[in-house]
Amino acid sequence: NLEFNNSYKEALKDIFTYRSEKEKKYFLNSSRLMLSWISNSVFEEKYQIQGLIETGLNNELILKGLLLNTTKDVLTNLSKNTDQEVVEKIELYRILRKEEENLLNSQNQKTPQSIQDLKNRINDLETELVRLYNESPEFKTTSIEKDWSKIKEQLKTDEIALEFSIYNLRQNSTIVTDKAYGVYIIRKDWEQPQAIYLFEESELKTLLKNKSPNSLYKTRGSRAKSTNNIKGLYELIWKPIEPYLNGIETVYFSPTGLLNQIPFAALDIEGKTILANQYNLVQLSSSYMLTEKANEPVTNNSLFMGGISYEYQTTTTEIKSKDKDKYISTLKEVSGTRSMDSKWNYLPGTLEEINAIGKLYHTDGKSFSTLVGSEAPEAAFKALNGNSPNVIHLSTHGFFFENPKVNTSSTTKLSQTNVYRTSADPLLRSGLILSGANYAWLNGNNPYEDEDGILTALEISNLDLSNTDLVVLSACETGLGDIDGSEGVYGLQRAFKMAGVDLIMMSLWEVPDKETSEFMTLFYTNWLNGQEIRTAFRNTQITMSNTYKDNPEKWAAFVLFE
Repeated sequence: NLEFNNSYKEALKDIFTYRSEKEKKYFLNSSRLMLSWISNSVFEEKYQIQGLIETGLNNELILKGLLLNTTKDVLTNLSKNTDQEVVEKIELYRILRKEEENLLNSQNQKTPQSIQDLKNRINDLETELVRLYNESPEFKTTSIEKDWSKIKEQLKTDEIALEFSIYNLRQNSTIVTDKAYGVYIIRKDWEQPQAIYLFEESELKTLLKNKSPNSLYKTRGSRAKSTNNIKGLYELIWKPIEPYLNGIETVYFSPTGLLNQIPFAALDIEGKTILANQYNLVQLSSSYMLTEKANEPVTNNSLFMGGISYEYQTTTTEIKSKDKDKYISTLKEVSGTRSMDSKWNYLPGTLEEINAIGKLYHTDGKSFSTLVGSEAPEAAFKALNGNSPNVIHLSTHGFFFENPKVNTSSTTKLSQTNVYRTSADPLLRSGLILSGANYAWLNGNNPYEDEDGILTALEISNLDLSNTDLVVLSACETGLGDIDGSEGVYGLQRAFKMAGVDLIMMSLWEVPDKETSEFMTLFYTNWLNGQEIRTAFRNTQITMSNTYKDNPEKWAAFVLFE
């Protein structure tokens, strides 16, 4: 196992130094089953040896978010290069990505070959950019080495780090498709990390069997679906960890797989309060982030978008009569749904929310701007590219469609919304709804505007928002997306990370309009009154949980992710 692991790391370093994102992803996927041999030995007590546990943990730290971070680093750093050749290649890369986005997002029937040719051009150019990055003396050559002991050095005696892991199970001498979860535990007063087996993924899926985390709670615009499954989640995920938490106040945790969809703060069991009251929970993309300095976001300038009108208002161009009749007749007022034939309804709480936050900013004398009604179009958001504010707050509808179950290669003409539902690219199946989006949502596009009001995760990922410290997604399901091994969730959170944002506040399920406004106003009150952002967020959770003791659906959806 150890000999194989050393060879694997050498190959990994070579791939990530000279290959494109597509080739890197292929390598990671093809090697996942092989790495599961190590994980099975790590999490089976009879096979455990300390050296192997450390190897397994270091592998987890190396691989978590590796593809995202290396791609982001290459583009961000090369964009600062003044060499004309590099500048031109970066510009061409962005143009080609935009063209790819338009092709994938278009009703026009393109041949699979034309799309593949474009993807090949992007792949070749990406490979060239990675080579330029790693051969440039001003940038640090790609390093894949991670040492768990660096995390231990950063921990205090009352802190603990939990690195969750997912792997394929071993049955006899075969690695199978069934998956299991384990957790690596690091404490300051331990010489070595611990590895604890938790559960098989099928057990977690049983608790989440109603299709999504939405099914655990009452959600906006739907019937009550609250269940008692929180207790089951607590016993499955948290109870095995409890014996290692004596004397602990702060828990740093990095989820993986379906655990990205679990509201850890709200987990409780009879006789105990929720976890948010027991511990200071800090969610990280990887616990190795503890080895980096955590910067406190600043509020020097902020942008708030909310109270958005989703109806399309014509100005100089009138909608054709027959199109207008079709548009009006097919609109159906359905609150917070993802139906293909329903429009996005106005959310009054979002206007109250950004007005309340604006008053807090005004009192504090901080610079901010607001975009409301029909003045919050997609074009305005994209104009932030390269010159974004410190804080972006988006109070609107969000959407996410799960993996398509239909044959997307069909030659049948698809509506725009069907493209969002059936696309193979998960970054096209999640997004945010901005001004005037209803027309394109129902008609497939909006020929009267350059931007249709439907801001996809793919479009966000192509922007430069590196000046932004915090994005607040006060919208439904913004934390969801396709789960992809060690790379986490492919959706809005990944898109904003690719765009260069440090901290993201997002939701795991459909959120109620009124209580979301209350949550956000309370959070900004705490933060602007001088509390550090993680403290402000936790105190908001605690206050909301005390206010709505029996209704976690009103507050627990939101997570702060870094």
